[in-house]
Amino acid sequence: MPDTKSFHMSPEEFRRQGYAVIDWIADYFARVEDFPVLSRASPGEIRSQLPQAAPQAGEAFETILGDVERVILPGITHWQSPNFYAYFPANASGPAILGDLLSSGLGVQGMLWSTSPACTELETQVLDWLVPMLGLPERFLSSGSGGGVIHDSASSAVLCALLAGRERATQFHSNRHGCDGRLIAYCSTQTHSSVEKAAKIAGIGAENLRQIEVDENFAMRPQALARQIAADEAAGLTPFFVCATVGTTSSNAIDPVRALARVCRQSNLWLHVDAAMCGTAALCPEFRSLHDGVEFADSYCFNPHKWMFTNFDCDCFYVADRKHLIQTLSVLPEYLRNQATESGAVIDYRDWQVPLGRRFRALKLWFVIRHYGIEGLRHHVREHVRLAQEFAGWVRNDERFELAAPAPLNLVCFRLRQGDAANQALLNALNASGDLYLTHTKLDGKLTLRLCVGQTNTEARHVQAAWRRVLEETARLAG
Repeated sequence: MPDTKSFHMSPEEFRRQGYAVIDWIADYFARVEDFPVLSRASPGEIRSQLPQAAPQAGEAFETILGDVERVILPGITHWQSPNFYAYFPANASGPAILGDLLSSGLGVQGMLWSTSPACTELETQVLDWLVPMLGLPERFLSSGSGGGVIHDSASSAVLCALLAGRERATQFHSNRHGCDGRLIAYCSTQTHSSVEKAAKIAGIGAENLRQIEVDENFAMRPQALARQIAADEAAGLTPFFVCATVGTTSSNAIDPVRALARVCRQSNLWLHVDAAMCGTAALCPEFRSLHDGVEFADSYCFNPHKWMFTNFDCDCFYVADRKHLIQTLSVLPEYLRNQATESGAVIDYRDWQVPLGRRFRALKLWFVIRHYGIEGLRHHVREHVRLAQEFAGWVRNDERFELAAPAPLNLVCFRLRQGDAANQALLNALNASGDLYLTHTKLDGKLTLRLCVGQTNTEARHVQAAWRRVLEETARLAG
């Protein structure tokens, strides 16, 4: 007789343990404010509590979940804490988590339209929804020559944009024969490191990525870009790609996209606009000036997984003309051929990204947009900006401090006037307290503290408490 024994979790057991996990997550959100924001674990501490070998026999799910509390939780830096002000927001929400759970349960592999039509068509529609929601140009709509796709991160988006720009510039010669070492890409000195990584992966090379100087607000200088392009052309090189940033990681600097687009058009360069965090602000009409000139971009991306309550990973990547992207990335082996693809009537998103496989990410974004509505999303973005602006005002009014950069939205870059040593001591003291977590950057060569407001449950009382802690530690260190 065949062996009918099964080690699988039954539907009944899944239901019971699923309730337990949801309860644990709900309880976590209720108590997250009580944990030290920055994990206190030392290197190797978590691993030392794990068995050296995997278990021979399966363990009870209650034991596994108990170890999450006992072993894993002490090693967590609490990105969902309302007192997390480091790096950038990663603001998960209930509807996003539930949408992601549903995606995991369905287990869809969305590489082709035919492998799950709903996965593709929902993604296309949600990405089209976001175009008017953010005031983006209609050329990014799927109803025209453009369209949008969900990537894992802005790093993947810039790589795909760079590849498409490379192939457009070489009439797809590089795909067939490789790069000749003459292609040149451009970004500012403040641009995210993902552009340099993309240049390495794409075969352009880090030495062929020109970092353009910035102005007093840390935004790329269009005149400097134009001069560098002219110099490279005169040297017999081939400029082909520019990355403009709407909200740099260090300081939230906003590159002058319209002026940069003018330079790009003169030499037919691909213009990619990275609005990873700040793009979400354009949900509010009063902040849409930050997108000025995006209508001239060849590609654009922003991350709902930063500031739009959609848990990681979820990057929305748009192109004005999808044929360049598809022709760059499409490979069609026999085992992927199917009638729907050959009809030309469907989108196969495998051709819009580097991997073949795709998760059903559109579900969680769909849940978020439908739960909050445009009105709810705008409310929370406006409140985060208001709180950050209030914090910036307190900095301005205290003669011991200075703002290190403009604060147009939800990031405040500030520092003590006493110099790097004082600012490092202040940062260390704040983060050691466990009450909050800030990170730093260097602007004009000076160590600068960054406070980014954008977590799901951050309220006025949290930001007020953060300023009190800054004042307390400043006074303690001075005394």
